[in-house]
Amino acid sequence: MILYDLLIAPFVDFDFMRRALAGSVVLSLSAGPVGVFLVLRRMSLAADGMSHAILPGMAVCFLLFGLQILPMTFGGLIAGLIVAFLAGAVSRLTLLREDASLAAFYLMSLAFGVLLISVKGTSVDLVHILFGSVLALNDQAMALIGAVATVTMLVLAVIWRALFLECLDPSFLRSVSKSGGYAHFAFLGLVALNLVAGFQALGTLLAVGLIIVPAVSARFWVHRLEPMCLLAATIGVVSSYVGLLASYHFNLATGPSVILVAGLIYIASLLFAPKGVLAGQAKPHHHKRA
Repeated sequence: MILYDLLIAPFVDFDFMRRALAGSVVLSLSAGPVGVFLVLRRMSLAADGMSHAILPGMAVCFLLFGLQILPMTFGGLIAGLIVAFLAGAVSRLTLLREDASLAAFYLMSLAFGVLLISVKGTSVDLVHILFGSVLALNDQAMALIGAVATVTMLVLAVIWRALFLECLDPSFLRSVSKSGGYAHFAFLGLVALNLVAGFQALGTLLAVGLIIVPAVSARFWVHRLEPMCLLAATIGVVSSYVGLLASYHFNLATGPSVILVAGLIYIASLLFAPKGVLAGQAKPHHHKRA
């Protein structure tokens, strides 16, 4: 009974806990593969930048419609795509790298978004938008997360090969096919979609956490792409389950609890995984031969 009370009862007794778990699990299944491709393409910080870039669009819709999910979702998605395309265009037309141009755009977007919310909103509204509320997922939010996960799986299935080749050798892909550019922008669209879906549960500041942290943890355990995506999604699911339980039993903030559990898994992977620090130190060092 003690284990039942600790591990299962909160999800049986309370509908908001079941919704939070279901939304987090579906979000993890979608965000895991996206995060793996972000890590392999060295775009982890770009995703963090895009998570801030969606704020102005949400802020404008918040001023017009209040805290309604669909308008804020479309506003955030449009803002994220505009910033991503502008950053990509600046990197292609100037000497500035894409991560640097994205950093400039996302800082301006974050400042502009907070300024807009502060014009009309209260500190409670700002905290809700920045940090989300996974325990308050309603039917619209659940439907949005499910739709984003479905679209993500379908689009990834179509552009999988192009993304895989771009991770291995972007120059080779550009020399043999023009699909790399289309796949790149489609992938940026998926990143924006998952960030907007993650906003419903974790807010704009933590939405990227369930995308990147499980992916970098999985990188320490496996080498092949498909198992890495599966492991990243599994780590996201476990982090969501344990984080929700920790939040319930110890009265902690839910979103940060989920991300901190994922962070603990990352630290354990960093230390004990086959590609981690301790395994690397334990391997015998062979002297190079002339």
